[in-house]
Amino acid sequence: MIIDERMIAFIQSLDKGNTPFLTELEEEAIRTDVPIIRPAMQSLMRFLLQLHRPARILEVGTAIGFSAILMVEYGPEHCHITTIEKYEKRIPLAKANFEASGYADRITLLEGDAADILKELQEPFDMIFMDAAKAQYIHFMPEVLRLLKTGGLLVSDNVMQDGEIVESRFAVTRRNRTIHSRMREYLYALTHDESLETVVLPVGDGVTLSIKK
Repeated sequence: MIIDERMIAFIQSLDKGNTPFLTELEEEAIRTDVPIIRPAMQSLMRFLLQLHRPARILEVGTAIGFSAILMVEYGPEHCHITTIEKYEKRIPLAKANFEASGYADRITLLEGDAADILKELQEPFDMIFMDAAKAQYIHFMPEVLRLLKTGGLLVSDNVMQDGEIVESRFAVTRRNRTIHSRMREYLYALTHDESLETVVLPVGDGVTLSIKK
């Protein structure tokens, strides 16, 4: 964890929580070991949605649809989510959850590799949420910035690798070294890109917020 467990527990005790549908979906995700955004990240997302009020949102990484539904639920009434997922086993689950939530008409699920799909998209987005394979963030970045409108918000989740990002590459297990080096590259690119204003926050497993100038 990035911050003290007691502090996390205290902050979460203040959270007012989500809708019953999202709470049930989160419980199911925990039972079936499906990764979804952490409670602290959920709180931040709800705040950002109210603050930024994006009409067009792009999500890279759908999983079972939890965060897409959260963004529709807590975003402005007119917002629409376009979300990308390539893991075939989770796509039917996401579709079923979209239908059950009542928001299927406001969520467009694009099936396939984000590396290919991003190149085909043209619509500028008010907000982009990156929550896919962490080693691919740096490769997605050029297309993501192309698709983000001026003044748009880019949110990148899970950038700290449970704290491993601060360690030496050789202190990280061999299977995580590629992710470690690419995430460090991504963080440097975000914070040094002249077209962006970026802040890195120790929320959940680490998140970056970037505004396109």
